[in-house]
Amino acid sequence: MGEQPDGRQEQLAYSELMGKMLDEQGRRTKARKIIAVVRHALGVADLSGLRALDVGCSAGFIADELALAGADTVGVDIDEPGLAAARERFGERVDFQVARGEALPFPDASFDVVVFNHIYEHVVDPEAVVAEIRRVLSPRGVLYLGIGHKHQILEPHYRLPFLSWLPQGVADRYMRVTGKGEHYYEHYYTRFGLQRLFEAFDLWDYTLPVLADPQAFAGDDLIPAWASRIPERAFRLALPLVPTYIWVGFGQARLPGGPLLDVGPRRV
Repeated sequence: MGEQPDGRQEQLAYSELMGKMLDEQGRRTKARKIIAVVRHALGVADLSGLRALDVGCSAGFIADELALAGADTVGVDIDEPGLAAARERFGERVDFQVARGEALPFPDASFDVVVFNHIYEHVVDPEAVVAEIRRVLSPRGVLYLGIGHKHQILEPHYRLPFLSWLPQGVADRYMRVTGKGEHYYEHYYTRFGLQRLFEAFDLWDYTLPVLADPQAFAGDDLIPAWASRIPERAFRLALPLVPTYIWVGFGQARLPGGPLLDVGPRRV
């Protein structure tokens, strides 16, 4: 079993620890955003004929949406209760497997799309997981990244301001004082640290395109329509305050294949 240097072990059965993993409507809405970004990055109308991998799939809602979009989809996780529920509901469409991200049981270059959505902060060895993702992603493939960062104002799991900024011991005490738990398990990187973590990919930042054109990227449930009238410069100045970066990483250097946007993606 994997273990961090401070003795904390893998977050097994995460779907039982974090109830929002079972929020079907929320997870499917998130999946539609993911698919819209992937389609634009690859310049395709749908995912037909592509092979997709959802790393950290838990209860399987995002993996199922990838399959419904046409992809031959595999979901992996160490969350066995979540996988059991996923197999029961979506097993005819998706191949769900118990597997650690540090040791993906697939050949090199075997996937066209990999989704790694809000996962890196939970795993024991993010560098090893990212290296495995790089190994299984085809040269013409795309990695979707939904990634929080250390300097987000409100920590998303426990809704505590500045929690992810704090040293480990202070964060643990903050958790106990606020009644949120005994330890703060998650570990976030700075933006520079994230660039280093994913430096093996040709990275493109889709955060501002999604904010500027929420309808195009299925984000209008959370982002108001008036956001499209905000000048791009203002968006860029506000980028450090955005809690989640949306990046894609190509297996080899290339341009996004989708149509030109008023606010387009930029290389990271």
